[in-house]
Amino acid sequence: MTMPTGEERKVAISKGAAIDGAPIAYIVTLTGVVAVLTLVPIPITFVLGTGKNFPISQGVYPLMGWLLGPLAGALADGIGALVGLMINPQNTSSLLASVLGAVMGGLAAGSMRGEGRRRHWWLPLTAVFVIFYALYAGRAVFVNRAVGWHVLLGSFINGSALLLFALPTRTFFARALADANPRRVAVGLFGGTWMIAGLVHLSTGWLVYWQINWPNTLWLAFAATAPFEHIARCIIGTVIGVGVISGLRAIGVVKPTEAVY
Repeated sequence: MTMPTGEERKVAISKGAAIDGAPIAYIVTLTGVVAVLTLVPIPITFVLGTGKNFPISQGVYPLMGWLLGPLAGALADGIGALVGLMINPQNTSSLLASVLGAVMGGLAAGSMRGEGRRRHWWLPLTAVFVIFYALYAGRAVFVNRAVGWHVLLGSFINGSALLLFALPTRTFFARALADANPRRVAVGLFGGTWMIAGLVHLSTGWLVYWQINWPNTLWLAFAATAPFEHIARCIIGTVIGVGVISGLRAIGVVKPTEAVY
């Protein structure tokens, strides 16, 4: 009897295809959610100078990063925003800027934890956001000669979001999201959405500003309207987020490796 020779083969049971620890099925599903919500505008908001509404998806970009992790969340946000805005381009003044903002939102949201493999990702991301803010406010003040404090007030949601992300409040919100108490989860969702959606707005805003170059008088208009529009994003993110996270915990869905919640 002849015995077979050669390298021994090993058989392993696959747990399913995944990207950065997030099952592809999760990513596809949440990409579809983002795409659908990108088609729906927030009625009370509009982009000054363009007359376009912000889509509801801006309130859930952070949630994708918290549910999937930074890379998978950025992928779901970016593809979902691209598909949705290609179908309904009237909800954006710049497709490139909107997709960039969505991707950065997923990356930043998934990088909030102070532990794990991604615990240091906030450092290079903070540097990128500082550059975005410099391109945004710097163009206004040094190129267009806008009044500095007008720009500071007009970009309040961006500056406050950057500060919250650079400080330990980033990990405070992450811990609140992972808490078993639904009230603390809601605090983490509202504060985290203010922070991450503000960074999404910054990532989008600097590029739109370089493309449109709106008048200096609009900075004070932003100061009066932008915080209220941002609160709308936070309410949307909190309401949807509490329901989704509570539901996922109740049915015991396997959590992606880099998930924050």
